[in-house]
Amino acid sequence: MSNKLKFKNVYKYFVITSLYFFLFVINVANAKSAPESFADLAEQLSPSVVNISTTTVIEQKSREMPSFPPGSPFEDFFKQFDNPGNKKRKAQSLGSGFIIDKAGYIITNNHVIDNAEKIMVILFDDTSFEAKVVGKDPKTDVALLKIDPKKTKLKAVQFGDSDNLRVGDWVMAIGNPFGFGGTVTAGIVSARGRNLSGSYDDYIQTDASINRGNSGGPLFDMKGNVVGINTAIFSQSGGSVGIGFAVSSNLAKQVTDQLKQYGRTKRGWLGVLIQEISNEIADSLGMKTARGALVSSATEGGPAEKAGVKTGDVILKFNDIEIKNMKELPKVVAGTPVGKSVPLVILRNGKNITLNVTLGELELAEKDNLIGKTSKKNVKLKKYDKLGFTAEELSKENKRKFKLNNVDFGVVITSIINNSAAQQAGLNPGMVILRVGQIEVNSLDIIDEAIKNAIKQKRKALLLLVKVEDGTRFIALELK
Repeated sequence: MSNKLKFKNVYKYFVITSLYFFLFVINVANAKSAPESFADLAEQLSPSVVNISTTTVIEQKSREMPSFPPGSPFEDFFKQFDNPGNKKRKAQSLGSGFIIDKAGYIITNNHVIDNAEKIMVILFDDTSFEAKVVGKDPKTDVALLKIDPKKTKLKAVQFGDSDNLRVGDWVMAIGNPFGFGGTVTAGIVSARGRNLSGSYDDYIQTDASINRGNSGGPLFDMKGNVVGINTAIFSQSGGSVGIGFAVSSNLAKQVTDQLKQYGRTKRGWLGVLIQEISNEIADSLGMKTARGALVSSATEGGPAEKAGVKTGDVILKFNDIEIKNMKELPKVVAGTPVGKSVPLVILRNGKNITLNVTLGELELAEKDNLIGKTSKKNVKLKKYDKLGFTAEELSKENKRKFKLNNVDFGVVITSIINNSAAQQAGLNPGMVILRVGQIEVNSLDIIDEAIKNAIKQKRKALLLLVKVEDGTRFIALELK
């Protein structure tokens, strides 16, 4: 090999090695390392965090005192514990909050100020102001307060984009735990998208220490943006065990913008009762994977019914957002402006159909008691023969027997075969069958055809729409 060729090979090796080294250095430089100190960030952000003190009036009920003979020495002793006329007492509690506007707008948790007679906001320099409630939302546990800062200059913080958070990112909490104001703790994002109990929950889980009094305080990212409102902890002792939860900033900002503008929330409303799609239900519908939200009923006269949504439809997309599971639908609907027309992609009889739905307002629907009101158009007369049970058409006799006074349509289950698929699926005598699959049933021939098709397509289960005591529910009945 010539010297010239050797030089070229060495030069090529050197260039490639240098390139790899250069890329490695860039990756290391871009990687997020643990901060050397949180001091600068804490010093910058602490003036925007406030302590909140509330006074609540509690009614004390009279205690039942033992009776004693007249003149007993115990009679005078127990009188001191009596509370004639159910006297009231004042209780105080502490929480945290943070300033989002120099005009005096402050965010905290609803449970911090709920039922409070007086709310005091204490600033970083111990200046205190009485606050008024602009609006509150128990569903997300968010409240917006307003103080008159007068000549006091307030320092506000900004919301960050909580969707950009990654599990493992550093976060910092500032609050008023146990009354110790201005307390700073730090940790990482342990998980995202946690749902604790509500339909609109979107919590960030963190191991940053959060204790009583931290409620309503901010959770910051390393850029100093608010990414969450510290709200709850999981603890058997009442103290921090490294499992805290913060309302995501994207949800909090959406709620507070509405509270600031309207004094209350205005959530989008679709008007459907939905349920999770299990693997058995997915198989019965011919779906390859369990996804979307299954419509068990639509509200009579509601937005969904007006758009053409029917019982048995599977909602796959809402406003071009894919619905991976049932819990996602209420969140994206609630975050959509009232009155907006959006596309709705549903699965019906094995085909994807796109409908346009104009959203109503959830709060008005709740006020008018429309939530859960089933549309008669979506509940058709159905008949069923047997799949581990016997059934009859409705009659005066079986309606009286099973106390079905308010049921005017459907097929009633009269008996269950022991050890059958129906028994294992939880079907009981007195339940009313409304549908088989997504097909309206008006004869036993249709039921027989549905069973044949399921067997032919090698489906393991048949889907039934069953009317139970508290509404309607889909049940996947295993075919044996």
